[in-house]
Amino acid sequence: MLIRSLHCSKLQCLSLRGFTCATAQEVLKPGVVLRKARAFTEEDVLQYSKVSFDSNPLHSESAAAKDVGFEGPLVHGMLVASLFPHIISTHFPGAVYVSQNLNFKFPVYIGDQITGEVQATNLRENKNRYLAKFKTRCFKNGELLVIDGEAVALLPTLRIEQEQHEEP
Repeated sequence: MLIRSLHCSKLQCLSLRGFTCATAQEVLKPGVVLRKARAFTEEDVLQYSKVSFDSNPLHSESAAAKDVGFEGPLVHGMLVASLFPHIISTHFPGAVYVSQNLNFKFPVYIGDQITGEVQATNLRENKNRYLAKFKTRCFKNGELLVIDGEAVALLPTLRIEQEQHEEP
């Protein structure tokens, strides 16, 4: 269920579950921002370690992380960055991720509230599809920039799909 914020711009709305999406036209245009918020758990990190074969103890052992100056085990940077293709594919089913560059600015710890956002910066039609360039950013606790970069995706349409939520 989406609730439109009284302070929301013509192009954005706020979702109770951490997504924002376009309103009014429901069409992607430069400047439109789509967001997803979540906190990563120990189980998320464990499962990502298994599937990625990244067994660096910085992600699982407090002592190893503290020995090199961190507060505790880190969430894998690529796991945090996975918010970007998730946001794009959720709103544009059938999208093909073409490229992504990333800059990791600050560590993310288990339980940190992270908001990933993609902002359309350039759109170009390409053989009945659309090549979309996005500014990509993740924020910790709503304000500290922890990851930034750019992504390019091939979209089947510019129509923004609304996130479907299952009730618990």
